[in-house]
Amino acid sequence: MTELEYLGHSAFVLRHEKEVVLIDPFLDGNPSAPPSAKDIRPTLILVTHGHSDHSGDAAEISQRCGCLVLATFEVGNRLEEMGASIISGHIGGEFLFPFGKVKLFPAVHSSSFDDVHNVGVPCSFLIEMGGRILFHAGDTALFGDMALIGEEAVIDVAMLPVGGTYTMGLKDAVRAMRLLGAKRLVPMHYGTFEAIALDVEEIRKGCANAPFHLSVMRPGERLEVR
Repeated sequence: MTELEYLGHSAFVLRHEKEVVLIDPFLDGNPSAPPSAKDIRPTLILVTHGHSDHSGDAAEISQRCGCLVLATFEVGNRLEEMGASIISGHIGGEFLFPFGKVKLFPAVHSSSFDDVHNVGVPCSFLIEMGGRILFHAGDTALFGDMALIGEEAVIDVAMLPVGGTYTMGLKDAVRAMRLLGAKRLVPMHYGTFEAIALDVEEIRKGCANAPFHLSVMRPGERLEVR
């Protein structure tokens, strides 16, 4: 069984048997992070880009749990300087793990540490785990090459930003789902701060006639991926 847990903002945990994959671990300082987040001991961390609300606790957790971090090359180098153990890779790279594989794709955004120093480029992750396919878009605008990601595999769950302002908003996320051909949308990157406020009912209304399933997850909620 492959299980998805939402930790608020853009942070998720994927579980399959003994493998625990933590994505964009913004936990300390995240007002929406659930209490369960402090107990997570990942076997792998994925970081989409350097912004503090995504790279957040990656270095500290890597040190504490002895797990590797996969990110784009320069972002990984910076996290290594901060104490993380990294896997060196970049967009287009594909990596095999006991649970399956992870491939890095582009994201249209920026990447910096301390929200000032530009470091590397952002990415998204296409993840195969336990025979299921999940896509974590990171922070991104809508872009046409999402259709190429959709050609790579039949995506069971797509985790897409919907809050607007710094990423695509809900309307563009619906368009992204069509390009990706994904079966289920899990919205993320909304509601954490005033600048990305979005009501849950707005999300449901915006997806009412869409050709995919919608799962609006509360922080701490888990979803079995089928």
